[in-house]
Amino acid sequence: MLLSEGQMSDYKGAALMLPALPNANELLADKGYDADWFRKALADRGIAACIPSRSNRKTPIEHNRSLYRQRHKIENMFGRIKDWRRIHTRYDRCAHTFFSAICIAATVIFWL
Repeated sequence: MLLSEGQMSDYKGAALMLPALPNANELLADKGYDADWFRKALADRGIAACIPSRSNRKTPIEHNRSLYRQRHKIENMFGRIKDWRRIHTRYDRCAHTFFSAICIAATVIFWL
């Protein structure tokens, strides 16, 4: 799990997370992760990328549209966690304290 700064680009976060990715068949991501180097790194690991192309890409790359429709479940999860004011406004300055608040919120929301 990686907790990055709010202003860090998706590319930098993807580069940091790449070695820690588990074995998977496909990776579902949004347009922020559309980069040739990232797609190549996933292909080298045997992971199919389900990433829509950015609008400024000269030759769009096809993706599995039916799988990408499942992404709303991930967005709904983030929306439920951000209902907690402490997480939404990020009152905690330390990363470990903020991550602890996320863990508590996730436990209450999804387990209780």
